[in-house]
Amino acid sequence: MSRKIAAATLALGALVAAPVAISQAGAAKPKGKVVKIGDNYFAPDSLKVPKNTKVTWRWPKYPGDVHDVKLRKGPKGVKKFHSQLSASHYSFARTLKKPGKYIVICTIHAEMKMTIRVKR
Repeated sequence: MSRKIAAATLALGALVAAPVAISQAGAAKPKGKVVKIGDNYFAPDSLKVPKNTKVTWRWPKYPGDVHDVKLRKGPKGVKKFHSQLSASHYSFARTLKKPGKYIVICTIHAEMKMTIRVKR
């Protein structure tokens, strides 16, 4: 009888420990931000993030207008980036490592502009 209790205790301990290990592993991942692309807007149109944050721009699942993501202006020394043109089912990501102000635009729609402030 004591063997059955010991086996049950070990099994229960493994079940309880597993979620803890998963949650600890999940906590180690760097945080990111998602920007949705809609018809002629970025949502949100401004962000404040710590350095080394991955920002992902996501196009909608269903086709709409064609858009792109281009860094118009960033902190000194930051390499400019530019996504491909897309209307749906696409995402584009960059990890922003240098503190400062980033201005991102859609080259097709002048009203599509967003600002990202990267903190130290």
